[in-house]
Amino acid sequence: MKGIIKDVTFDTVVGEVMHMKNDGQRLVTLSTYQAGEGKMGILYHFDKELETTHLRLVADMDKPIPSVSGVYFSAMLVENEIRDQWDVEFDGLVLDFNRTLLLDPEVTQVPLASNVKIAPKN
Repeated sequence: MKGIIKDVTFDTVVGEVMHMKNDGQRLVTLSTYQAGEGKMGILYHFDKELETTHLRLVADMDKPIPSVSGVYFSAMLVENEIRDQWDVEFDGLVLDFNRTLLLDPEVTQVPLASNVKIAPKN
């Protein structure tokens, strides 16, 4: 397998993701990393015929990040997860869980694993 990394910006990320979709690329997932003080990196991972392509965006954490969920609806789950974990905003998120995808204070039991209990925060 080969891997190509292409840098994108706030202005180009949605257009580049659209190009990936039009090329028949499958969105695999997004991943994040600390990219310096007040900055985070987002890697958008794609696959086509066992070849991977990655788009890399370095974002200021205090500015809304363009959502790609309007291109790949499934991205909204990962973008909501990133929002919960990094406390960043996504501009244009098609379904916004408002930082409750992972952090719902009302959850006290995991539905499919009844032996798992979650202690409420004080």
